[in-house]
Amino acid sequence: MTIKKKLYPFTAIVGQEDMKKALLLNIINPLLGGVLIRGEKGTAKSTAVRAFAELLPDREEVEGCRFGCDPNEISTYCEDCYERYRKGEKLTVKIGSMKVIDLPVSATEDRVVGTIDIEHAIKKGEKKFEPGILAMANRNILYVDEVNLLDDHVVDILLDSAAMGINNIEREGISYVHPAIFILVGTMNPEEGDLRPQLLDRFGMVVDVVGEIDIDNRVEVIKRRIAYEEDSEAFALEWEARQCELREKILNAKRLLKNIRCPENMYDIAAKISIELGVDGHRADISMIKTAKTIAALNGEVEVNNEHMMEAASLVLPHRMRRRPFEEGILDMAKIEELFRGMDDES
Repeated sequence: MTIKKKLYPFTAIVGQEDMKKALLLNIINPLLGGVLIRGEKGTAKSTAVRAFAELLPDREEVEGCRFGCDPNEISTYCEDCYERYRKGEKLTVKIGSMKVIDLPVSATEDRVVGTIDIEHAIKKGEKKFEPGILAMANRNILYVDEVNLLDDHVVDILLDSAAMGINNIEREGISYVHPAIFILVGTMNPEEGDLRPQLLDRFGMVVDVVGEIDIDNRVEVIKRRIAYEEDSEAFALEWEARQCELREKILNAKRLLKNIRCPENMYDIAAKISIELGVDGHRADISMIKTAKTIAALNGEVEVNNEHMMEAASLVLPHRMRRRPFEEGILDMAKIEELFRGMDDES
């Protein structure tokens, strides 16, 4: 009999506030476009993503559906669920839990998107689909460690599916579409190579993490890790109250999100910041507003303000700023504050 070790509690992670905030925001609002976490080895990147699974809320899903369709969202039904619904069949609902689905670096395109059995389709006249990783990822978190080492074509497929919320497979004139609504989380060590700028831009936010340089924090990291390794059950129990508190905060934020107000001048601020910083395209502006609204919800506030926008800018802009080869994208927060003051003076 094997004893399953408890996951390291998310709330027990020392420091790395930007990383933790980015993960929380994406679970509150899955439309933010996921997060890429960059940092040297040993900076709790993988630990944070694994620990995050313990905070994921339960959800309703159609019983027997291999994609775990949401019974309350007809527009996102898979072909089978929609056909049953169209015929007036009552779909049985069960409570399931969100999961973290791993995508290995060695994954091929077929492993990711799934396959269509062409021979079966020709002989039987019906589609036979073998689900891939994207099918398992529907309504879950899709985690790619060392995403920078993944084949660029596979990364493109992931980002396209994340943006559209569907996976479309076409083989020999036969196509199959299924929902693929997931939160994409990637981790990487920049020393092993970076992602192309075009791919970086597709992530809603990018967070850089470094090892703790404060002695007290480093000591706390050591103490907590050793306590966890000695008795994971007792350690998890010690943090359960804080875990429950954070779970409740996430649920409250999800409920509040749809009612968050965003004043008109915030849209002007988003556009002006992107122009001033030389950001290409419009993804940054849109991401800034969506992220600011989610930050407001997490804080339990009902209207977006300057502080929310500044925090959102720090998460969604650095990796999108136009820069020369080998030049780091560093966000000058002083310049952002100056832009905000200028906006206030004009109003």
